[in-house]
Amino acid sequence: MEVVNMSTYFARLRELVTLEFQEERERYRRSFEERGLSLSGTIIREATCRYPVTLGDTAYNALGQLTLQVRYDTDDDESELEFEPGKPATFFYLHEGSPKEMPHQCYVEQVGDGVITVSLPNKAAAQSLHDTAGRHPIGLQLGIDNTSFRVMTEALHDAERSDNERFSRLRDVLLGRRPPSFRSLPLVSFPWLNPSQQEAIQKTLEAQEVSIIHGPPGTGKTTTLVEAIIETLQRETQVLVCAPSNAAVDWISEQLMRRGIHVLRVGNPLRMSDEMLDCSYERRYAAHPDYHELWSIRKVLREGAKGEQAHRLRQRETELEIKINADLFEQARVVSCTLIGSSYRLMDRRHFSTLFIDEAAQALEPACWAAILKADRVVMGGDHQQLPPTVKSMAAAKGGLGDTLMQKVVALWPQAVKLLTVQYRMNKQIMSFPSRWFYGGRLQAAPEAADRMVSPLDTPLTWIDTSEYSDNSECSDYSEKRTRTGSLTNSEEARLVIHTLHDYIEMVSPTKVESERIDFGIITPYRGQARLIRRLLKMQHYFRKLKRHITVGTVDGFQGQERDVIVISLVRDNAEGNIGFLRDLRRMNVAMTRARMKLIIVGNAATLSRHRFYRALAEHIRRHGEMVTLLPTGDQPQA
Repeated sequence: MEVVNMSTYFARLRELVTLEFQEERERYRRSFEERGLSLSGTIIREATCRYPVTLGDTAYNALGQLTLQVRYDTDDDESELEFEPGKPATFFYLHEGSPKEMPHQCYVEQVGDGVITVSLPNKAAAQSLHDTAGRHPIGLQLGIDNTSFRVMTEALHDAERSDNERFSRLRDVLLGRRPPSFRSLPLVSFPWLNPSQQEAIQKTLEAQEVSIIHGPPGTGKTTTLVEAIIETLQRETQVLVCAPSNAAVDWISEQLMRRGIHVLRVGNPLRMSDEMLDCSYERRYAAHPDYHELWSIRKVLREGAKGEQAHRLRQRETELEIKINADLFEQARVVSCTLIGSSYRLMDRRHFSTLFIDEAAQALEPACWAAILKADRVVMGGDHQQLPPTVKSMAAAKGGLGDTLMQKVVALWPQAVKLLTVQYRMNKQIMSFPSRWFYGGRLQAAPEAADRMVSPLDTPLTWIDTSEYSDNSECSDYSEKRTRTGSLTNSEEARLVIHTLHDYIEMVSPTKVESERIDFGIITPYRGQARLIRRLLKMQHYFRKLKRHITVGTVDGFQGQERDVIVISLVRDNAEGNIGFLRDLRRMNVAMTRARMKLIIVGNAATLSRHRFYRALAEHIRRHGEMVTLLPTGDQPQA
């Protein structure tokens, strides 16, 4: 094995992070300058922008921050919002035909139907915004999160330079410079878990540097990770639990809290779920018995205390701040935060024997190093056969920024990996193809899921093949088209998806859908197609009473979710067999494995089958499901 040059390795990662940041800034600049706002009556409904907007009421939130409601028209708005709580946002207005950015830094607090609530720095900012909105149309767009890029760059520098003996050993293992080591421990028993889950926990306890819980869809990865954390806390006073996103941190933190574990959630409260606010650092700080005295001291200092009194009060203020902070961390069994959040000032000089990283296969490696610097060993949970982290820069992606640390460790040290093999989500026929292609055929369907069906008259797998219809020259609408935003749509396929969903619900019966709460997901790789399908659904009176049972989204948006019935619109339809990023088979793995009882694929098998994966998938469905050919005559499809 070739020994990695540490300086070269970390320097290269820093270069890739810089490329990604440059691409982020360039996209922001381009999107801002090229919006074409000088056109009279322009309306922008993009994932990262709303224009024009109406400013609503201001109020103070539970944390004492000033908030402002921003309203926008939702008519014909089918875009997938990327506005999420905690993200930076910027107001702008149209001035002499050009968009002008306003200086007020704000953050998204809440997102609702036609409403985005943002936090503002002060009342002056709110007044300035209202004054500007009185003179010009005003808009809101997402800003750039500079913090993440700064944290990742600094973490890579620190990881390279650290000479701490225990960290150096861990670093060498993660870089492949020395093999991982394991200690021998008595077997632990968890009768409520399956054997592969128990073995994963055993490996976690025995690992001295690194272990990986590889959890394919539906195999109970979070359940296993929670049990591993609780069992580790039998041996250690406190652990650090991280994930790449706030939603993932909140989810695992909530599971731990339900098991009675004292969790201290560190991070921006705006980015936390409502359930997690009570265990946030800020709420726990304000609830501390000494906080009332601290608040009183600060009030006196604000009112102008001087001389010896001010000196004594500031000394006492510092003492109380240190004491409250120490108490909060000492009481916590689990400290949870995002990977980037592990670098917050509150976390300075904090060290943990064990770091758990959930959803590690979706985490950029530089972000992982920020948290790893605080630990002696690391346990990663995730599935590198599902979607990787998003990398916007093509140069950074080609350079390997999307290759995760978990992925690298799996390749380097298979002895540190435990695959969970029993899945509890999918019918065995839906599971069997992903199992064979991505997991070496090692997955088994749990008895309660193996034969689960929506209807006993149904089959779990169907592919509606449009290739015969598409090849007919009079039906050219059955082809992909690029939208203004660069995404792809296939209008006739979108209509066929709606028709297919209608027929399936009729077969099952709307009454059964309502009474048994059967839910449906329509998944497509392309945002343009998702927008089109949503629009078509809204136009159909039939679906109005059923809309709470139906979700439409992209593959990326559906990762981590599941539905009883999944319909996949693959969009690609061309004579050349060009399938774009559908070549990243992890995308298809995610899409297929969202289905519990029924999977329907809609697409041109001739176009897709140029690729051996889709050719094998079509053959699998012919053998174990139903391959339906859409006829060019417009007659009913035939199996």
